[in-house]
Amino acid sequence: MKLSTQDVEYVAKLARLEFTDAQKEKFTVQLNNILIYIEKLGELDTTGIAPMSHAIAVSNAFREDVERPSLGTKATLANAPDARGEFFRVPKVID
Repeated sequence: MKLSTQDVEYVAKLARLEFTDAQKEKFTVQLNNILIYIEKLGELDTTGIAPMSHAIAVSNAFREDVERPSLGTKATLANAPDARGEFFRVPKVID
């Protein structure tokens, strides 16, 4: 499948993007190169290879959820740049 400049213009219009003629030509070439590469990948024999979502094995790096006592108000506010009573004081963000 080969894309034309008109295809790129159509997709750009759908995405509400405006490109110069030089950019349209550049994107046409780049997208066609991507499609050629995908066609090459389609020629590979993948029989016996299980589908996967990642190229390498991914495992969770999360720790077990263990209940622990909290730090407490005094320790929590110890490094706060500005605290008032039991609360962090922050700059006003809404007028």
